Amino acid sequence: MRIRHLHLKLKAFRLRRFLLRFLGRKRRLMPAKKPSWMTPVTHGYQVVEHHMIKDGSDYSDFDSVVVQREQMDQTELWYFGIFDPLVGDKVTKYMQSYFFAKKLQEAQIWRKSKEMMKRAYLGVRAKMREEHRYEETCRMGSASVMVINGEKLVIANIGNYRVVVCKDGMAHQKTDTYQQSAKRHWSRRIFSAYESGNAVANRQSSSSELVIRSESIDSDTEFLILASNGIWEVMKNQEAVNLISHIEDPQEAAECLANEALNRMSKSNISCLIIRFD
Repeated sequence: MRIRHLHLKLKAFRLRRFLLRFLGRKRRLMPAKKPSWMTPVTHGYQVVEHHMIKDGSDYSDFDSVVVQREQMDQTELWYFGIFDPLVGDKVTKYMQSYFFAKKLQEAQIWRKSKEMMKRAYLGVRAKMREEHRYEETCRMGSASVMVINGEKLVIANIGNYRVVVCKDGMAHQKTDTYQQSAKRHWSRRIFSAYESGNAVANRQSSSSELVIRSESIDSDTEFLILASNGIWEVMKNQEAVNLISHIEDPQEAAECLANEALNRMSKSNISCLIIRFD
C-alpha cells in the first residue's frame, strides 16, 4: 500500500515538473504583450489670427489650443482641445480641477471620463449664456478629445467646431447629442456627415448644441481632425481627410489644412489640430 502511495506521489511530482517546464518554455516563446498605452500618439496644430474691425479699431482674435498629457495610476491620458475666444481656457480649467487633479484609479477614469467632459461643457455653456443673456446670439465653439491608453476616445464639440475621425481613409463624424429636457433623458442621433453632407452637420451644431460621444480606437483608426468653423465652412469632411491623409507628419498636415482654408477665402477663425495613431 505504501509502495503504491509512493508511486502515485512520484507520478504527481513528475507531472508537476513537466508542466512547469512546458509553461516556462511557452512564456519564453510568446512575445511580451505591448502595453496599450505605448501606442504612439503624435500631434500637430495650426492657428491663424483673425483680424477684425470693431469700433473703428483693428484687432486680432484667434483660437487657443491645448495639448496635455497625464499619467494617472497605470493609465496614460492625452487631452487635446481647440477653443474659440469666448470659451478660452474655461473647459480646460474645469477638467484640470475636477478630473486630472483627482488622481483617479484606472477603473474610475474609464467610467467617469465622458461624464466629466459633459459636465465641463454644460457648465461653461450655462455660464456663457448667463453672461451674454442680453445679446441676441451667444454662439460658442470648441472641440476636445481625450485619448485613454491609446484604446478609447472621448470626443466633445460645440457650435460649428467639429471632430472628424479618419478610419481606413474614410471620414466619420458620428454624433451622440446631449439635449436637456423636462425628463432629463439622453437623445441619441447617429448619422454620417460624409454621407449626409455638411449642411446637416452645420444645422445641428450651429446653436451651441453639445455633441459628445466615446468610441474605441481600432486598427483602422488613422488620425483625427479637430477644426474650427473656418475649416468646415470651405470644405467637407472627406475633402479634409483626402487632403492630408498622405502626410505622415501631423504638424505638416495641420499647416496644409489651414493654408487650404486660407486659399479658399475662409471668413471665420481658422484653427486645426491633427492627432495621429501610428
